Amino acid sequence: MSSELPLYRIQFINNGKNYQLYVRELSQSPMFGFIEIGEFVFYSQSAVLVDPSAEKLKTEFAGVNRSYIPLHAVIRIDVVTEKGSARISDLGDNVATFPYFPGKKPS
Repeated sequence: MSSELPLYRIQFINNGKNYQLYVRELSQSPMFGFIEIGEFVFYSQSAVLVDPSAEKLKTEFAGVNRSYIPLHAVIRIDVVTEKGSARISDLGDNVATFPYFPGKKPS
């Protein structure tokens, strides 16, 4: 068994976007209803091509040691062996936010 910390891929919804991040630390937060993530891992390629969504994530989480994600926003958590590229993508029209109030249009 490897002594290296596990690598987690977490997908969650934030402001109508699907965020996919790689982190080394993931636990239940002492704040009720939240997951605590830390030690962000960003894939650093030495290639000429730059992924704008990965760069946006690096900028957004620069200087952040810990982040707290609401449980209802989490889509999926995986333990992975290889790190990939962090990214932000659009959800599309077939995903509704929770909670959804009938009579009100989702934003």
